[in-house]
Amino acid sequence: MKRKVLFCATVDYHFSAFHLPYLKWFKEQGWDVHVAASGTIELPFVDEKFNLPIQRSPFHRKNIAAYNQLKEVIDRNGYQLIHCHTPMGGVLARLAARSARQKGTKVIYTAHGFHFCKGAPIPNWMVYYPIERVLSYLTDSLITINEEDYKLATSHQFKAKQIEHVHGVGVDTERFTPVSNFHKEVLRAEHRYDNDAFLMFYAAEFNANKNQQLLIHALAHVKEHIPKARLLLAGEGPLLEQSKQLSEQLDVISMIDFLGYRRDIESLLKMSDIVVASSKREGLPVNIMEAMACGLPIISSVNRGHIELVSDGVNGFTVVNDNFQDFGLKILKLYNSVDMREKMGAASVKLVKKFSLDQVSTEIKEVYSNYIAEESREAESKYNRAYI
Repeated sequence: MKRKVLFCATVDYHFSAFHLPYLKWFKEQGWDVHVAASGTIELPFVDEKFNLPIQRSPFHRKNIAAYNQLKEVIDRNGYQLIHCHTPMGGVLARLAARSARQKGTKVIYTAHGFHFCKGAPIPNWMVYYPIERVLSYLTDSLITINEEDYKLATSHQFKAKQIEHVHGVGVDTERFTPVSNFHKEVLRAEHRYDNDAFLMFYAAEFNANKNQQLLIHALAHVKEHIPKARLLLAGEGPLLEQSKQLSEQLDVISMIDFLGYRRDIESLLKMSDIVVASSKREGLPVNIMEAMACGLPIISSVNRGHIELVSDGVNGFTVVNDNFQDFGLKILKLYNSVDMREKMGAASVKLVKKFSLDQVSTEIKEVYSNYIAEESREAESKYNRAYI
């Protein structure tokens, strides 16, 4: 009888974006791979996929139906291992797997950035902290992806059997690499940007957390000093129109390209001069790691995910407290020094190595292997007892 693993998250895009190497790894080990999430994306390396009405909000009524469906899937399939991701995917899967755990199923939860953290709003602590604390009792392995979350989980005595720290979800450093000046010029020609334009890139959904307004204000603060500056903002979201209106009010609309949803992030990074990041909260952002792998300096807001990747004055600058004046001055500093950009870009390439897909894959597979070995020992023990 084949062993089965279930991956669960709020939306199926999460797996296509971050976890295909691990789905593939289980297939190579001879396991049946199942996925439960909201969405109809076809995923490779998956034997069975369940489209469940999981919602991001913990208060949405559809999550009741999603829980019932997920519990039925878990009880019916007899999984040896369940790995859940995202806040609601983690909540529903761990609750639905309670009976299965009593029969030997192991449950792993990866926290891609606790919603409660240093500086987070009080409501986040009131809602999400008690939920995660209680659910830690239903978790065999809690995986954190940044140092702050790891220290929080251990210092607050979360009751998962194991608490691990891995370096994010991994960035493909063979795909995201620095390019020559000639290659950069070719990419700029393809996208119709001048070679002497100063390109600043940020890819994120337009929402309150991603805080693109900080970047727009920072650009307005220094626009007179960088006449050929272009801020490239990739993404969609509820605050897109508001951001465009702010750009018009501050008279920088001609210096900003709102790119919408893009599938060519790799090219956009490789033709840029720097990457900027303005979010208020991050776990360990892949967009910053991809920029580092491309050899770019970073200017970022201060949060737990950014400060784990951006070393102030080494591979970029960090800016505190929505200080758009300081953010603008840091932009100006990098604009005025090609030498500084090159040195910081080279430092990014060195610093990103421990976050590479190869390194993180090794760390994740080690966690999996521990449970696979344990499951094999338990199966062998049952077999031996049956024939004594």
